[in-house]
Amino acid sequence: MKPMRTVFRRVRNPPVYTGRPSCLSSCAGSGGPLPRRDEALISGSSRELARRLGSQVEVRAAFISEEEEGALLRELEPGLRKKRYEFDHWDDAIHGYRETERARWGAACVEVLNRVRAVAFPEGSPLLGPVHILDLDGAGYIKPHIDSVKFCGSTIAGLSLLSDSVMRLVREDASDEWLDLLLPRCSLYILRDQARYNFTHEILKDEESVFNGRRVPRQRRISVICRNLPG
Repeated sequence: MKPMRTVFRRVRNPPVYTGRPSCLSSCAGSGGPLPRRDEALISGSSRELARRLGSQVEVRAAFISEEEEGALLRELEPGLRKKRYEFDHWDDAIHGYRETERARWGAACVEVLNRVRAVAFPEGSPLLGPVHILDLDGAGYIKPHIDSVKFCGSTIAGLSLLSDSVMRLVREDASDEWLDLLLPRCSLYILRDQARYNFTHEILKDEESVFNGRRVPRQRRISVICRNLPG
C-alpha cells in the first residue's frame, strides 16, 4: 500500500510502559456548551505531569451527536468498503487498518470539521487540506509512534467514531511518565506541542484496553484526523 502523505517517525526502541492505570458515554445530542476538557477522561503517572502538559492534551466527550456521526459514516463507508484491512503497515506502526484521505465533504460534515478546526487550531493556522481517515479493525491497534514533523505540524485533532478506545502517551526518554486518555465514541482528542513531539502515542489492543482499572471493550474504530502544516 502506498504510504499516506502524513507519515510516522519510527521509534527504534519505543518506551516500555511501566505504570499501572491509576462510564463510557455514547454520542450525545446537540445543544448546550461543550466542556473545554474532561479531566475524568485523562489519567497519568502523576498530577505534576498532567499539570505540566495542561492544555496540550485535551479530550472532549460527546463533541459530535449521533446524527453527525452518521453523516460522517455515510460519506466514508462507500470508499472504505473498497479497501481491505492491512495487517502490515509500511513502517510497522499500525496493525489491522484501512486508511484514506478526503478533501471534499457534504455540508453537514463540513460543519463538523469546521467546529473541530475552530477549537483545535489557532485562527489563521495553515492546515493540511485533506482530512486523514484511519479505520481500525476490531482486532487492530496502533503501536507506539511519533508523527513525523516533516509532514505535519504541532497539533493533531481526531474524532473517534463507532467505538470507545484508550490512547496511551509515554514520554520517549522516560517511560515512567505517561498519560492514558479515554476516548469515548463521538469524542474529540487534541494533542499539541510536547505531547506531539516528546511522547509516543498508541491505541491499545482490545485485550489491553483498560482505563483506570476498568475494561474498555474495543470494536471497529474510525478516526477522522485534522492536522496543521509544519511551522
